[in-house]
Amino acid sequence: MRSTGVQWPVKMINRACISLLVILALASVCLAKEKQPLTDGIITDQVSIKLANDQVVKGGALQVDVKQGVVTLSGQVELQKQKDRAATLAKKVKGVKQVINNITLREQKGGR
Repeated sequence: MRSTGVQWPVKMINRACISLLVILALASVCLAKEKQPLTDGIITDQVSIKLANDQVVKGGALQVDVKQGVVTLSGQVELQKQKDRAATLAKKVKGVKQVINNITLREQKGGR
């Protein structure tokens, strides 16, 4: 028995509709991700994580404040290279417009 030919176009239309729906769903996900703004809170978290995980900075005790993408770093470190590295790491975080480095060096206690 031979097919009437009516089902073939229906199957193709169904496949085309399903493909179109999948493409639209993927496009909407991509567009939604692009529209998500980087909030100051997200930037604060990202900078804090970078500082805390860095072997030079060891920045768990540093304070990070972000307002409209401007990062202000504060706290104390032992060495100038730690202060400089903290600013460098903060500048690399997506969404950071400027870094104000208010980190100070701890006074070295003389002794023996």
